[in-house]
Amino acid sequence: MPAKRIIPALDINNGRVVKCVQFENMKDAGDPVERATFYDKAGADELVFLDITASHERREMVSELASRVCEEAFIPFTVGGGIRSISDMAGVLSAGADKIFINTAAFENPDLIKEGAKNFGVQCIVVAMDAKKREENDWQVFLHGGRTPTGKNVIEWAREVESLGAGEILLTSMDGDGTQAGYDIPLTRAVAEAVNIPVIASGGAGNIDHIYEALTEGKAEAALVASIVHYGKYSIREIKEELNERGVEVRL
Repeated sequence: MPAKRIIPALDINNGRVVKCVQFENMKDAGDPVERATFYDKAGADELVFLDITASHERREMVSELASRVCEEAFIPFTVGGGIRSISDMAGVLSAGADKIFINTAAFENPDLIKEGAKNFGVQCIVVAMDAKKREENDWQVFLHGGRTPTGKNVIEWAREVESLGAGEILLTSMDGDGTQAGYDIPLTRAVAEAVNIPVIASGGAGNIDHIYEALTEGKAEAALVASIVHYGKYSIREIKEELNERGVEVRL
């Protein structure tokens, strides 16, 4: 089994790292390149950068951030937000990103997943999903940074993106986002059991117990973390050492 990954998430708004609670109430969390360099040295496995307003405002995704990060840090990283075409993907990947993720554009144009995998390889294509609970064992997919309900069940969408060639799923619980109350374990496990590609759990990490639960009970291959590392509650090393002591294989 591959080692489980700890991945800091850096939401970008107007060039700054921010943190939101349930997709609202933004709080500044620093400069993205400085944070990337910090997490590189701290032992994070990867990074995820998201321009949180790009899809909603229909702005073009620029490659400047990827280029700047690539110059200063040597950690693998994924970039998303506003990527709507093969050309957009090519620009971000050629600027230095290891992977790209698509969310709104993937739902509106599923062929983009297939074409991205064909052009750049399955390993480069991550499909992000923002899911909100409707009722027991039923979560709805939302678009445009959590603003637009689709009526689509997240399990159905997960299976579909896998069949189209996605290499990973970045799964965010809208109910848990930024609350530090724990990941949505039933949601994470349901998606992980429905597909054969890695699922990255996102939304709700407040302590190491939550991360452990996502990687074991939730069957996620990786855990996205934000608030608990951005503001110094835990270091990446503390998280990994504790997980290792509990029998979770991680890269120390």
